[in-house]
Amino acid sequence: MTIEAKNVTVSFDGRTVLDNVTFNISSDDTWVITGKEGSGKSTLIDVFLGLRKPDKGYVSLLGDYKYDRVNAGVVFQEDRLCEYFSAEENIVLVNNRYSEKRAGDELATLISREYLGIPVMKLPEDVKRCICIVRACCIPSDVLIMDEPFRKLSPKKRKEAIDYIKDAAGHKGIVYAQRTDEGLEAYKKFKL
Repeated sequence: MTIEAKNVTVSFDGRTVLDNVTFNISSDDTWVITGKEGSGKSTLIDVFLGLRKPDKGYVSLLGDYKYDRVNAGVVFQEDRLCEYFSAEENIVLVNNRYSEKRAGDELATLISREYLGIPVMKLPEDVKRCICIVRACCIPSDVLIMDEPFRKLSPKKRKEAIDYIKDAAGHKGIVYAQRTDEGLEAYKKFKL
């Protein structure tokens, strides 16, 4: 499976954010899209996911692909958790093959068990971010797409999260979008 963005151009209020961008993501690839704030990283992700139509260009799915759009586990810039639900309930919500116990065990790879069973609205910001990462990795998907996934994480927790994502992804493609490639230097780069 390959996701192809070809000659993608997107403008907002007369300002071109993405200008004739061509980019491919294949299974087994890990990419780091870097660029300063406002460079179009999140916009490119939205185009990949079909959440935004480009002004010009297109996104297509190549190969033997069973869906009409990208089937992705996603971490957005903002957490997008169900605030009144526990961490475990947020996992079960996206994958009903998980019991709350199994979800708790998976979450315990990145967060302390003391945070389980509590509405996420009461949890620290870094813990919420880890829940978003685990939730994205638990979604049955073909690719993981992560927009600033490590914000609010300490350097130690960032490394743990990178290792967790790599293990959880298996043979899925992974796309990280962030300002720098810190901790991700070994992966393919695409600069906006």
